Amino acid sequence: QVQLVESGGGLVQPGGSLRLSCAASGSIFSDNAMGWFRQAPGKQREFVAAITSGGSTDYTNSVKGRFAISRDNAKNTVYLQMNSLKPEDTAVYYCNHNPRYYYGGWQAGSRWGQGTQVTVSS
Repeated sequence: QVQLVESGGGLVQPGGSLRLSCAASGSIFSDNAMGWFRQAPGKQREFVAAITSGGSTDYTNSVKGRFAISRDNAKNTVYLQMNSLKPEDTAVYYCNHNPRYYYGGWQAGSRWGQGTQVTVSS
């Protein structure tokens, strides 16, 4: 059974940076895509970024050029580097195992981490 543990959230001022980490266990990490989703108060959970087993990346339009997803297969860890943060990036960020791309978008896999809060505020 896959287990995901996120870390790295916190409070940051607009324009600042954070790096989220997600450590995975219980699966062959390198064989699967990994993704990040987020959920703001009163809103549905939404796709943020994904990285395939081959290292290809994809992002939602609102974070392109500001966020970068990467993975270290030796450490079974996926990262989300977030730069130029905006108040609208405030949300709980969730790591997701094995998201799939179909029907024109990324659909979440069945395994989630516990989430980490990111708050962007002055």
